[in-house]
Amino acid sequence: MNNDMQGDSKAIVSNQMGVHDKLEEIVKKHLAHRSRKPYQEHTLAAFEQVANRVAQHQGDIILDSCCGVGQSTRLLAKRNPDALVIGVDKSAHRLGKNDQELTEKTETSDIDNFMLVRADLNDLYRLIEQQDWLIKKHYILYPNPWPKSKHVQRRWHGSAVFPEIISIGETITLRSNWKLYLEEFLLAAELAGRKGTLTAVKDQLPLTPFEAKYQASGQQCWQLEIV
Repeated sequence: MNNDMQGDSKAIVSNQMGVHDKLEEIVKKHLAHRSRKPYQEHTLAAFEQVANRVAQHQGDIILDSCCGVGQSTRLLAKRNPDALVIGVDKSAHRLGKNDQELTEKTETSDIDNFMLVRADLNDLYRLIEQQDWLIKKHYILYPNPWPKSKHVQRRWHGSAVFPEIISIGETITLRSNWKLYLEEFLLAAELAGRKGTLTAVKDQLPLTPFEAKYQASGQQCWQLEIV
C-alpha cells in the first residue's frame, strides 16, 4: 500500500485546551514592531530566482508555503493554468523527493506553470512584502502545529513575520487537522484587520500527502480562508 494512504496518523495532542492566553499580546507586539533580522544568503538567491520568473509572468501569482514535496504546488498549478504557482519549502531533501512519481501521481507531466524553491519563509515573506508583489492566493497547507503551549511563537500566527504573512495574498488559505491552530490564526488575522471563514475540508482528492494520511486515519481536516 502507498505510505501516503496508510491510516496510521495520530491525532494532535496538546496541553493547550483553548486559544493561547498570550496570543493577543504576542500578535499585537509583532504588528507594532517588525522583524529586522538579517536575511540568509540562500534565501536572497532564491528570491532573485523567483523574481526573475515573476517578472516574465503576465497572470496571477499563487504562493504555496511549506509545500513539502510539492504535490500541492503541482495540483494548484493544474487547477490554475493561467497562474504561476510558487512552491516554497526549507528542505532541499523534501523538494527533490520522488519527482517522477509525484508528476505521475498528480498527472502534471505537461504542466510547467509552477516552480519549487528552497528558501527560509521567515526571510522570503519579508522580501515579498517589500517588493509589494500582488499575490492572488496564498496557501499554507498543514504547517507544523507546534502543539505545546510553550511553542506558540513557533506557530505562524505567533511568529515575528506574521505581519508580513497576513499582508501577502488577496486570499490566504490554511488547512490543518488541528482546529485550534486555525482558530488562533483567525483571531490573529482579525487583530490585523482581516476576516475569515473556518470550514471542514470536503475535497475528495487530497492536496498534500499529509491530508491523505489524515483522511485515511479518519481525522477531520479543516480549512480557514482569510479575505
